[in-house]
Amino acid sequence: MLIWLLQRIVHVADSATLLTVRTALASLSAFLIALCLGPWAIHWLKGRFRERIASDSARLDALHAAKKDTPTMGGIFILGAVCLAILLWGDLQSRYVQIGILTALGLGGLGAVDDWIKLSTKKKGLSIRQKLAGQFTVALAASILLYLENQAKPGGLDLVLPLRLGVIPLGVGFIAWSTLVVVGSSNGVNLTDGLDGLASGCMIFAGTAFTALTYLAGNRVMAEFLRIPHLAGAGELTVLMGAVVGAVLGFLWFNAYPAQVFMGDTGALPLGGLIGLAALVSRQELLLLVVGGVFVAETVSVIAQVISFRGFGKRVLACAPLHNHFVFRGVHEVKIVVRFWIVAALLAIAGVASLRLM
Repeated sequence: MLIWLLQRIVHVADSATLLTVRTALASLSAFLIALCLGPWAIHWLKGRFRERIASDSARLDALHAAKKDTPTMGGIFILGAVCLAILLWGDLQSRYVQIGILTALGLGGLGAVDDWIKLSTKKKGLSIRQKLAGQFTVALAASILLYLENQAKPGGLDLVLPLRLGVIPLGVGFIAWSTLVVVGSSNGVNLTDGLDGLASGCMIFAGTAFTALTYLAGNRVMAEFLRIPHLAGAGELTVLMGAVVGAVLGFLWFNAYPAQVFMGDTGALPLGGLIGLAALVSRQELLLLVVGGVFVAETVSVIAQVISFRGFGKRVLACAPLHNHFVFRGVHEVKIVVRFWIVAALLAIAGVASLRLM
């Protein structure tokens, strides 16, 4: 909306510089919008959507009893801040931005339905099959659009292997692959969202890394220097990811311990989906395993716990996901969260720094 006006005001002729300015402005705008919307949104949510403590563990419920009735579904004002910032500073004609908005709103709507069922009935939200069906539907739609956009671009459908081992042309299989990536990353963030500020803090580090990665993938000079795939137009997703980081920073203002609001599935599902989409657009899906290592560890911990208990009758962790294991061990919540943030920051740095090896 303001791209034309910004070009005239700052007289920016270099598109790369303009992209950097727009990304910074989108991030700042989303932060300020989330910060301003926060008190109003929390007041509105408090009268309608309050957290119900009802997990499968009585001990975990007892440990989290103080969180009962905290307003949830805060993802509503995260997405609101992102969308408003994109309307201001994003190029709405960009196919990548359009796919990003579709992914965010689709998964956000699914998360809202799940949260609403959880809070308004005695059910624990959508069933696993229903939630996965919804996630796969949104991810498949985004993947088809991404396939149509990338198929004519050199390397647009290739899976880049680490350590310069080459690439694997995926062809139409790109649709299935990208669907799995989006669904997997969406669930990874959702599983991490269990302690005050945990998912949002880790999301800031991973989101910042992929803001940089989408910028590099969209810049021909930088892509050639780093010897990574260059996709024309991919840099436009940088503005969207910058807005996501800014909005989550604004949300963390209220979500830090002791949390005044939780993001719920309304926020966790779309944030994870956008991280997966950014990895696909930058053609760095395997690097997502490093940058999003905390989300991967949380997901693997749940899978390992289920396999171990159902197959051998033993639990590998005191409680899954991983952060709950430390809660059961008596580690204070703030210490767990900050340590996870440190790991997330180190993994984000390591992931971006390893680009020359990819």
